[in-house]
Amino acid sequence: MSKFKTALTVLSCLATLLVVSCSKENAQEAKKDLIIFHAGSLSLPVKQMKEAFEKENPGANIISEADGSVMCARKISDLNKPCDVFMSADYKVIDDILVPKYADWCIKFASNQMAIVYTDKSKYASEINDSNWYKILEKPDVVCGRSNPNDDPCGYRALLTLKLAAIYYKDPGLYDAIVHNKKSKDVLMRSKEVDLISLLQVGQLDYISLYRSVAIQHGFKFVELPPEINLGDSKFEKYYAQVSLDITGNKPGSVINQKGEPMTYGLTIPKNAPNPELAMKFVKFVLSKNGGLKIMEDNGQPSVVPSPTSTYKELPQPLKQYASE
Repeated sequence: MSKFKTALTVLSCLATLLVVSCSKENAQEAKKDLIIFHAGSLSLPVKQMKEAFEKENPGANIISEADGSVMCARKISDLNKPCDVFMSADYKVIDDILVPKYADWCIKFASNQMAIVYTDKSKYASEINDSNWYKILEKPDVVCGRSNPNDDPCGYRALLTLKLAAIYYKDPGLYDAIVHNKKSKDVLMRSKEVDLISLLQVGQLDYISLYRSVAIQHGFKFVELPPEINLGDSKFEKYYAQVSLDITGNKPGSVINQKGEPMTYGLTIPKNAPNPELAMKFVKFVLSKNGGLKIMEDNGQPSVVPSPTSTYKELPQPLKQYASE
């Protein structure tokens, strides 16, 4: 009789182990990947959103990939790479490259502004201020960095900022003096602005035209530019529109004329999203006041929700509350 009981006990333990094992396997199978392409300047906020969202949704596994916004968009349009949510540093990247073929809609969700970023190692760090910054950048021994305007909005915004500065300071030669600085040929542009950070930290670059939010997140010193120049104030929309430049278009040999305008980040769910339901859940989290928008504001990027969008009619009903016509 004792042998029979022992056998039953063994069988019971085996059954329990089998159930536990199956439960773990099922839990792993139930875990869903959420692929997010995002601007490099969103790296820290997205990391914090990932942690918060996965905590609230244990079945989610966020896979984030940072790059220049234009590069991210082209991964979807040209390479057909799967993406559940795309978060761009410029909403127009979505409108110009993805809508309507690769995405139906775009929602604006945050703003930012340009700044001149530096460290204690930067030449003339003790002298630069909000009045003489462009004179410092013009010096032949100063090395400036910026991201590639054909890959990243921060790159073309850096150039637009300089064009605006030439108007604001009534100095027509300002743009060429900085962009065609003797040292500029020695600087390799990177596809996204955050790739320049390590060069600044080790002293290979003296100054970067960078987003104010990234400077704050990394504890860098920065010159706060006048609102007429920094592309961060919607009141100066007409003033910003005075300047423009051409960047590479969707097709070989084509160009997109990028005008100066208040910088506004945008997001969408591409048509090829492998996990659209979870993507929708994440987007709603990003756009919620106590969720993603709070994380953005804590990282130096004010909310612009709700904002007008030309794709309002195409928005899924649950997202219309976050935009306007």
